[in-house]
Amino acid sequence: MSILQSLITEAKFAARDRALLIWMFVVFCLSACSVYFGLAEVNKQHSTIQHLIEADRQDRTASAAKLKDWGSAAYYSFHLTYDPPSEFAFAAMGQRDFQPWKHRIRMLALEGQIYERDVGNPVIALIGRFDFAFLAAFILPLVLVMLLYDLRASERTAGRHELLEATAGQATSLWFARASVRVAAIFFSLIVPLIIAAFIAGATHSTLIGASLFVLLYTVFWALLCYLFAAWRKPDSVILLSLIGFWLLVAVIVPASAKLAIDKFVPVPSGAEILMLQRETVNDAWDLPREVTMDAFFERHPEWSDYQPVKSSFEWQWYYAFQQVGDQRTEPLTKAYREGRLKRDRIANWASILTPPSILERSLNFLAKTDLNASMDYEEKVRLYHTALREFYYPKFFRHASFDKKALENLPNFNPNK
Repeated sequence: MSILQSLITEAKFAARDRALLIWMFVVFCLSACSVYFGLAEVNKQHSTIQHLIEADRQDRTASAAKLKDWGSAAYYSFHLTYDPPSEFAFAAMGQRDFQPWKHRIRMLALEGQIYERDVGNPVIALIGRFDFAFLAAFILPLVLVMLLYDLRASERTAGRHELLEATAGQATSLWFARASVRVAAIFFSLIVPLIIAAFIAGATHSTLIGASLFVLLYTVFWALLCYLFAAWRKPDSVILLSLIGFWLLVAVIVPASAKLAIDKFVPVPSGAEILMLQRETVNDAWDLPREVTMDAFFERHPEWSDYQPVKSSFEWQWYYAFQQVGDQRTEPLTKAYREGRLKRDRIANWASILTPPSILERSLNFLAKTDLNASMDYEEKVRLYHTALREFYYPKFFRHASFDKKALENLPNFNPNK
């Protein structure tokens, strides 16, 4: 019997296999739920961004009456920054569950504002979100194990193994066809909801094809593993425990151990440390001689070093100068924090070679633009925007420009696509 004939025959048997049909239904429902929840979360984030844009506009209009000079204009004005989710983010939320993707920043010291974040969902922080990436990486292998572990053992137990092989003529084609039909049925049950959701979300064809290929390769890997274990002449319980043990090893034990080891050997300062150092620097500046702050500021901005200070208890130029000095003071910590996270991520990327579930999850996060690099790119956009705000206000401060509310229309706007 040829491979094609075997596939056709097994497909007919599969159509009457109640257990397979149930597993297909379960996988389809889980996949549909995962992409539905993902689409709902993405729509919620888009809605939140639109609401914040409108609220930001209203807030600026309401605060216009308070503005009497350039210093108060900079102090009372909030500026919205945000990182909209990509069209494929519904499939893999990645870092968006843990890293901030929106800020309302002011012309004050920036680094502390970047590391302030909303209180997240503690359940999601503990176990992660049930999205398509989680389903494919961690649940799919278990389904394949349950379908394929007794591929041959059940026939041996029923006393039909030798008869089936003799009838098939070529034993390899029989078992290969049976396994292939089951795996294909589960793969399509998993991938169809993803394809439908991708079209709804407007994801690009290249992204969808890439994600489908990653999932297909991952499915083939687990199918081959189960197929090889199923050929083992051992009781089905031994085969099942062996496969479950391997899944626990590569999906739980190795990733958790690798994370602990990476965190230990690659120390990274926390965002809270940066925030505290910046606040201490800013608060201490009130008690320091004004010249100390201004000298530190002029080192970074020599173009304003000819500024003549006003002899008063307070001036906006000095106030915003020590805000920037607060950022300057935290630069070594900020750099260490950024480089440390990137180094951890690079090591984790290499370590994922030992853990196929991590490879798939990281690959889908990359396609969805929800990985660490995407999160840090957003942080850099916030920094560049804050720099643009300073470049707008500093000439007004140090040249004693007369205040004109109409000039505020020329304030730089945040563009998440730059």
